[in-house]
Amino acid sequence: MSSSGSHGAEGSSNTNIPIIDYHHQQQQQQTSPVTLSRYESQKRRDWNTFGQYLKNQRPPVPLSQCNCNHVLDFLRYLDQFGKTKAWGSLDALIGRLRAAYEENGGSPETNPFASGSIRVYLREVRECQAKARGIPYKKKKKTTKGNNIEESSNSSIHFS
Repeated sequence: MSSSGSHGAEGSSNTNIPIIDYHHQQQQQQTSPVTLSRYESQKRRDWNTFGQYLKNQRPPVPLSQCNCNHVLDFLRYLDQFGKTKAWGSLDALIGRLRAAYEENGGSPETNPFASGSIRVYLREVRECQAKARGIPYKKKKKTTKGNNIEESSNSSIHFS
């Protein structure tokens, strides 16, 4: 370390240099790479996790040979750690991985995350969780002014 650029004739000016260098490195790290949004960083983390999962398979599975069965196995693998308890988190995870697949060179036609079997799996999870809560999941229907009266009179739960 040279003493050029020291900040005065203080006796311990050398101890300031690493601190200055540290702050300089922090500024470079913050300005050099593009700051990712929360979504983008989560997508990157999910993509890296999935890639690691494929590498750890015996034998390892190249991304070019990945199919919907590998995706389903990955979802079940995550579930054993309790990381995918809510249907909404599963749905969001698949959405991020679906986007990441195409951003990393995969074609939409071969995207295993967009497979019909993945949609069926997600639907089954959603229905199972809704049934466990005692609330059947139904898509919200657009209502007209006349239907609102009928729906409120048919409701089985009344709060007073």
